Amino acid sequence: MLRIGIVAGEASGDLLGCHLIQALKQKRPDIEFVGIAGPKMMSEGAQSLFPIERLSVRGYLEVIKHLFGLLRLRRQLLNHFLNNRLDLFIGIDAPDFNFWLEKKLKNKGIKTIHYVSPSIWAWRKNRINKIKHAVTHMLALFPFEPALYENAGIPVTYVGHPLADMLPMEPDTMAAREVLKLNPSLLVIAMLPGSRQSEVQQHADLFVKTAKLIYEQQPNVVFLVPLITRETRQIFELAIFNGEVSLPMQILFGHAHDAMEAADVVIVASGTATLEAALLKKPMVITYRMSSLSWKILKRMRLQPYVGLPNILAGKFVVPELLQDDSTPEKLAKAALKLISDTSYAAEVKAEFTKIHHSLRQNTAEKAAAAILSHLPS
Repeated sequence: MLRIGIVAGEASGDLLGCHLIQALKQKRPDIEFVGIAGPKMMSEGAQSLFPIERLSVRGYLEVIKHLFGLLRLRRQLLNHFLNNRLDLFIGIDAPDFNFWLEKKLKNKGIKTIHYVSPSIWAWRKNRINKIKHAVTHMLALFPFEPALYENAGIPVTYVGHPLADMLPMEPDTMAAREVLKLNPSLLVIAMLPGSRQSEVQQHADLFVKTAKLIYEQQPNVVFLVPLITRETRQIFELAIFNGEVSLPMQILFGHAHDAMEAADVVIVASGTATLEAALLKKPMVITYRMSSLSWKILKRMRLQPYVGLPNILAGKFVVPELLQDDSTPEKLAKAALKLISDTSYAAEVKAEFTKIHHSLRQNTAEKAAAAILSHLPS
């Protein structure tokens, strides 16, 4: 029996890990997976030693607050891997957590695969040196990443993005509206404030106020707000209550994909959801708020003018980004209303996002599994 250590840091990593485990087990059913896994990976047989939620912390202040617990958890995980035979380790995203683990394991002669390059092309470029000491092989999701690793002498494979494999080239907006029982004549705006509680705390009031301004000018509208936990739903419902206004707003448990596919326009917190919206060919406004200190640090380290994945992949501002101080209800509402009224712009966005979709569609899980299997004993 082969034993692979595997650590995913949040929901997007859990999805990647789930597809990867499926692809690996098809070729090698004698592999067992142990580490930190989410529900999707666990449904494929991965054993999780700690809850994945323990790693879902974002922003400098938030990490500092949980630092002692994270360091202790990481040490416990390392001890488990060193005390129980491991044939290989796969770190899925969560770079600050996983690179430390990978370096320690690599120093002990264990091969380490990192799945999802950190954003060295966006900020903290000097991390490439740290990665070189930690990683046996990098699996890159985006086509511009391999050259960075090849230049640094780090083995790398471009595997594409699994969302591009999963999503059809042509979204079916009407079918999604039927699933959600929406009147086909309505203007539909999907609002995605993020998956973490800290993100929804930052964005809930902002999104409710934005919806109010849009509703004043477009009364034939419905707002869809998909949230994945009871806690995030409570945060958003409190913002609606505090807004003291009745809005045509539906909070959904999950259904983020359906909400975006049904939408005419998406207002979305920067993150993986922006890529899904792009692959669904949706005009969007990308926004993000974080603590002032986290923003100052991040802004100083940024290497590109964009933060949203659709704009980074296009190499230009295809869709607007309203971040931090620019992230106001007035500016968000104005940008969204402009997207609604400009049909020629919507066609340009669709064409650009179709190009991105083709470049990312690479049969990702199969490619990633093949790269990993080359490091395992036959």
